[in-house]
Amino acid sequence: MKRIAKFYKVSREQFFEGWRDTFGPEEEDRLEKIYGEIRLPVRATAGSAGYDFFTPVDVTLKPGESIKIPTGIRASMEEGWVLHLYPRSGLGFKYRLQLNNTVGIIDSDYFHSDNEGHIFAKITNDSREGKTVELKAGEGFMQGIFLEYGITEDDCASEKRNGGFGSTTRNA
Repeated sequence: MKRIAKFYKVSREQFFEGWRDTFGPEEEDRLEKIYGEIRLPVRATAGSAGYDFFTPVDVTLKPGESIKIPTGIRASMEEGWVLHLYPRSGLGFKYRLQLNNTVGIIDSDYFHSDNEGHIFAKITNDSREGKTVELKAGEGFMQGIFLEYGITEDDCASEKRNGGFGSTTRNA
């Protein structure tokens, strides 16, 4: 197995900024506690391809509701690799829990963005059976899989990333 990546927590300041941007003002003590309990993604078994990401707080989603979760996590990986993010399969199967962008794509250069490569996930409970999703803080809600990719022989991309969603097409 190739070892090509490593997970880190974003800085305390970056997490607080992402949290407040998502949820609004919050007491400093509560943010410190949430930040202190962030768990780095891990594989559940030796045969698992996916690294489980954990919600930093309790989350309840009624059918049709969405939430943007600042994970507090960033991923450093070798060039030529990408991190794909998916809902955990059990949650997708039971509740139709899904990522709003279907599959999250974390490029290797995102790690060096202004926001430190802070990974956010926007999830929706798309249950057609009236089921409410309840996740406790520290519970796995999505999984990340590292995949190697190739480029075309005539590729000449040379721009540098500085941002997240949509940042690679702003100058196009």
